Amino acid sequence: MKRSFASDNNAGIHPDILAAISSVNAGHVVGYGDDRYTQSAIEKFREHFGGAADAHFVFGGTAANVLGLQAVTRPYNSILCTDVAHINTDECGAPEKFTGCKLLTVSGSEGKISIAEVQPLLHGLGDQHHVQPKVISISQSTELGTVYTPAEIKALADFAHRNQMLLHMDGARISNAAASLRVPLKAITADVGVNVLSFGGTKNGMMYGEAVIFFDRALSQDLKYIRKQGMQLASKMRFISAQFSALLSNDLWYRNAEHANQMAKRLAQEVRRLRNVRITQKVEANGVFAIVPRETLPALLKEYFFYVWNEASSEVRWMTSFDTTEEDIESFVGLLRHAVG
Repeated sequence: MKRSFASDNNAGIHPDILAAISSVNAGHVVGYGDDRYTQSAIEKFREHFGGAADAHFVFGGTAANVLGLQAVTRPYNSILCTDVAHINTDECGAPEKFTGCKLLTVSGSEGKISIAEVQPLLHGLGDQHHVQPKVISISQSTELGTVYTPAEIKALADFAHRNQMLLHMDGARISNAAASLRVPLKAITADVGVNVLSFGGTKNGMMYGEAVIFFDRALSQDLKYIRKQGMQLASKMRFISAQFSALLSNDLWYRNAEHANQMAKRLAQEVRRLRNVRITQKVEANGVFAIVPRETLPALLKEYFFYVWNEASSEVRWMTSFDTTEEDIESFVGLLRHAVG
């Protein structure tokens, strides 16, 4: 299968990460995270996020979101997010099932949540007849490919904390966001008040593996039990840990994300030259959203796999990855140019 533009999940494994997996595949080590490779990976996270960062490894992004939220909520709480948030649209109700919480959504703008939209949802604070807002959840980068600035995140965190709430970040593509902003990972998390972070690895060159990071250990004291009960405790955790150690070394996380971002910008640049195609969102990370003529979709999808984001408007989403090449873009744009005339 040729490299597609459907999802950065579809990319392979970066060679350095594949080598890291192989490098720890010798002999026996203690399982379930009580090994030197896992401790080394945890130290890597502290280097990037500060000494207070408490990292716990899981298999996938949905688990990272759900377990992180479950650790800081009770079933009578609500979680506030945009209507396009991954936890609302693409996790099959898992957040509601495992936390017992109600998701309260706002429409957002450019994929971002705003304080003005959240404020009315707090009217029931302290009222026993209403779910109690506990967490504001944001995605970085967003599901629409946009990026929160440090100032925007801090404003949301300060608002949440003033109202006895917490700020959760779905960071499935946090590396792309940091690369876009050209800031360290800490600058858009610990430094600006994020309480719980789902840190993505799979979309940025890893085989599998995500991390749940807490910036206050009082919030994570029960996570080890929640993770086990949630069936996310890896017995051979060294193979997740080795990947994170590689990703967080020698700026690999940044180089992979920056390349994907640049390929998205290149794709958008070429697409803007075409007639009958309109880019609909800012291209700030590694996603390009565009409206294409509906009649062209069958021919395009026959050659390249990608997702139709909005069937009604014929809006599509094209994602680039760490292994996307300029040749991939040239070939795809050539097909697109022929299709749209």
